[in-house]
Amino acid sequence: MSDLTGNTPVRAGGWAVVCVAQFVVVLDATIVTMALPAIDAELGFGPVGLLWVFTAYTVTLAGLLILGGRAADLAGPRRMFRAGLIAFTAASLGCALAWSPAALIVSRLVQGAGAALLAPAALAALSEALSPEAARRALGWWTAAGAGGGASGWVLGGVLTQLGGWRWVFAVNVPIGLLALVVSFRALPGRGRTTPVRTLDLPGAALVTAGIALTALGLSEIAHDPTTPRGWAALAGAAPLLALFAKVERHSPQPLTPGSLARTRGVLGGNLTAAAVTASTSPPMLTAALYVQAQLPPAQAGLIFPAFNLAVIGGSLAGPRAALRHGTRRMLLAGFTGIAFGVALLLLIPRDGVPLALLLAAFTVMGLSLGLASVSSTTAGTAEVVEGQRGVAAGVLTSSAQLGTTLGLALCAPVTAADDPMTGYRLGFLIGIVVALAGAVAAFTVPRAVRRTADELR
Repeated sequence: MSDLTGNTPVRAGGWAVVCVAQFVVVLDATIVTMALPAIDAELGFGPVGLLWVFTAYTVTLAGLLILGGRAADLAGPRRMFRAGLIAFTAASLGCALAWSPAALIVSRLVQGAGAALLAPAALAALSEALSPEAARRALGWWTAAGAGGGASGWVLGGVLTQLGGWRWVFAVNVPIGLLALVVSFRALPGRGRTTPVRTLDLPGAALVTAGIALTALGLSEIAHDPTTPRGWAALAGAAPLLALFAKVERHSPQPLTPGSLARTRGVLGGNLTAAAVTASTSPPMLTAALYVQAQLPPAQAGLIFPAFNLAVIGGSLAGPRAALRHGTRRMLLAGFTGIAFGVALLLLIPRDGVPLALLLAAFTVMGLSLGLASVSSTTAGTAEVVEGQRGVAAGVLTSSAQLGTTLGLALCAPVTAADDPMTGYRLGFLIGIVVALAGAVAAFTVPRAVRRTADELR
């Protein structure tokens, strides 16, 4: 690429390899949900154990993202990108070959750990050697990959399970991961820049990992059963750990999350809105998937959802230029307003039949809006972060988005289990609208526009 700079630039194909990796990382948080009944039928998990097929990945991913981001700052994002990709691919093969519930859950834990190394390193690798114009385009593609991966999970999970069996939900990652690894050695050469800090804040890493993991675990348990004491106990246990983490970080000579990061313009607002984006779109997408699959077989139902995926990609690719022209705050407000409007259209679905035109219109509006909002939240949360903190900033931002997804599902799952399915569906849609409006309020914590360019930060 002619517009890349730095000693070891991202070559042609670099965008593609990190975007593909981001796609499968986010995809694996949702794709398994549609395969859970088939997994239970073959391996015999039982209703409680089956939840861990989903939870093992999301909890490990959320808990280790900040540590993975800091590791990318210390060891270099390209090195950590490849390490995470190897672990993720190997664990995906282990999931596909699992012969027992324990084997599958252990493989999912390793898969989540690999994803936690991979995701923040991918974003940091993109930003470290790009000119401002290239960085804006790359951010659009990276955001489109992540948003498209999350949206595609609801579709691909059902299709792969019906056509090839549940093991293909995991096996599909293996050839993709191997190809991405081979390409990365040419497209992402060298070790990349690293921070002068050579030590890792182990006490802080342990506390934040445990605190976030317990938060994700609690939300996941509550989503499965709001009355379970395990979920509420996990949330209660997370609070003092995170408070102690904040205290330890203030006195650490080499903190895991430098104090200057939290004070960096746009970081707080970027994380708040990143969580709101995923929390506002996960409930209506899960609800819409349940509604459509109650009317049609999974393979046919999956043909409706690509409209949403394509709209997400379109909004993400248009997002960088729109944010540059109109400002990140305006694009966030427009994105959250569009999400709320698109979800409101879903309130019009009838009890019987599949209103194709209405669903396509709602998915298109939601997808475009999600893409715009995602790009703007990522821009706000990373654009003004100094070199040496980009990996941990990416880890924090991705962790916020992951927790937003988990929170959205925790809010949605109990209401969609109502005795009257249509009542549950509409309550799920209303949750999405309320969270989207809360995201619009959070947008006012984001600067109107990015003040500094990538070149000015080097």
